[in-house]
Amino acid sequence: MPQQSLSNPLLRSRTLRSGGPLWQRVPTRDENGKLLSDFMMVIPKLNQQSPEVIRQTVENIAQVLERYPETVVFADLNLKINILWVSVKAVPGICLELPAMIKQVVPSALLVGERRGH
Repeated sequence: MPQQSLSNPLLRSRTLRSGGPLWQRVPTRDENGKLLSDFMMVIPKLNQQSPEVIRQTVENIAQVLERYPETVVFADLNLKINILWVSVKAVPGICLELPAMIKQVVPSALLVGERRGH
């Protein structure tokens, strides 16, 4: 299945398409030259779900990211490896706030570095 590219303007097309390697597409600086921050989330087994579940998951993530139009610069959902990458302007706490909001709408999503409860 091709990867979902979700980039500014925030997820407006929501169409599945292939992109080049992430390292070639991810912006590292904002329009003023300031370094961006980013985070990665794993959504286990998303690519094994039905097309409808995948579509709804993408829509749920899009709705969260669209609440931050001045902060989110780039987002990419790679369905092959179930990874969501989000690049944001450096705002204190945003790399915890946004993943927490995404986790509310996609409970299986895990912030990379997050420990699962025992």
